[in-house]
Amino acid sequence: MKLRLDKYLADMGLGTRRQVKKEIRHGAVTVNGTVIQTPETKISIPEDSVMFGGSPVVYETYGYYMLNKPQGVVSATRDRQERTVLDLLGGVTGKEEFFPVGRLDKDTEGLLLITNDGELAHRLLSPKRHVDKVYFVRVRGCVTDEDGVCFAQGTDIGDDTPTLPAKLEILQSGDISEVLLTIREGRFHQVKRMFQAVGKEVIFLKRLQMGTLTLDETLKPGEYRKLTQDEVDALCSETKKQ
Repeated sequence: MKLRLDKYLADMGLGTRRQVKKEIRHGAVTVNGTVIQTPETKISIPEDSVMFGGSPVVYETYGYYMLNKPQGVVSATRDRQERTVLDLLGGVTGKEEFFPVGRLDKDTEGLLLITNDGELAHRLLSPKRHVDKVYFVRVRGCVTDEDGVCFAQGTDIGDDTPTLPAKLEILQSGDISEVLLTIREGRFHQVKRMFQAVGKEVIFLKRLQMGTLTLDETLKPGEYRKLTQDEVDALCSETKKQ
């Protein structure tokens, strides 16, 4: 793969194309130890070694971001009327190439993986792989062990087939109950429909985990960060095993 030097640096977030061209012409960039002052110079990835201001710059083909999605934002790449999750990634270069892995309802918050790695996204979302998704749910109504039995057996939510078995952990039971629910699918409004099926109403929903990836609780709603390499490796390893 070959890229122009100015695009290479801009893609890695080191400035706009105009800004990095200026730095290149001022001699701030070396390629394989040689100062290069021509922005149009083609860089071979990953063979060439690029330094900017004395620091190495490694080109990343794929990017992976964890977003703590807030309520009121849609899980889409673009929308004419609504604010989207990509609108929250203000500091991400080339964000127009990124997309959310799966969807969270507009009124649901929590963990959302955003990437440009289509292969990983496909593996995470494939119905054949049954990747666990853990939600914190606040419910109007008294959640019981019987509800847990129902969910564990598969729940009729009005589709052609019942849901896959799900795990319910009751944290607090009363007029307003709080639970952790682990599901292995991503059907339309699935969690809400499961509780409707047992006579309850979801009043708050937050995704905490998807596969091996767990929401970083230091992220406030609307904040994001890059995944660590360990987090990326764990996701890739998990999905390739299945």
